[in-house]
Amino acid sequence: MAVGIFDSGLGGLTVLDAVHKRLPDLPLVYMGDSAHAPYGVRDADDIYALTTKATERLFEAGCDLVILACNTASAAALRKMQDSWVPEGKRVLGVFVPLIEALTERQWGDNSPPREVATKHVALFATPATVRSRAFQRELAFRAIGVDVEAQACGGVVDAIEDADMILAEALVRSHVDALKRKMPEPDAAILGCTHYPLMAETFQDALGPEVKVFSQASLVAESLADYLDRRPEMVGPGQKSAFLTTGDPQRVSDRATQFLRRQITFEAA
Repeated sequence: MAVGIFDSGLGGLTVLDAVHKRLPDLPLVYMGDSAHAPYGVRDADDIYALTTKATERLFEAGCDLVILACNTASAAALRKMQDSWVPEGKRVLGVFVPLIEALTERQWGDNSPPREVATKHVALFATPATVRSRAFQRELAFRAIGVDVEAQACGGVVDAIEDADMILAEALVRSHVDALKRKMPEPDAAILGCTHYPLMAETFQDALGPEVKVFSQASLVAESLADYLDRRPEMVGPGQKSAFLTTGDPQRVSDRATQFLRRQITFEAA
């Protein structure tokens, strides 16, 4: 009865932690492709190839449902995977949907024409690949009109977090927020469009100011998954055990993950 959670590195652990708190009895198999991280600087074909390979490994581990807890993979690979790759009886979901549901205050299955929403000026902080894809803007346009999205590619932040250099990560976040505010001085809301960024949520909020509503993905994804499994309980796979898999050095990744979640995490080779 396992569900798979995939990320290019450790950022998806923020989603795993939120899902575990929301669904404590659900076995979770985490797959981190640390050997090839970060994905945010790769091209779309490379991201697709790496994401499908990692997802296949989660299917092998007994997961019928896999969450791409990686905005870059969700932006660059998910639609193509769903259209032509995902095997029958399996499901792969991304992390944009819960964010857009929250931002537009309408359910994903609501296919009525796009309408105006209260939020008019949105700052999107994401990896370079996610920004290039314009996937967030495309999905948002199906559901809302009159929303101005200004995207800021946050180079270096993921690498600093993966290296546990939080001083550098904070400095980079503040620099990227400054750059965004030069283009959009008064955003109504900010999207943290990378699953690494919740670890820096306080810094983003401080740099943006208290009047900006900051949307972070982990809790939104966890609540959305709980609702999905209530409606589709057959998508809970046959796996019975939680596990942490990595393409990187298991000891090094375990040490980083333990720092990341502030509890003991032990990875094994994928």
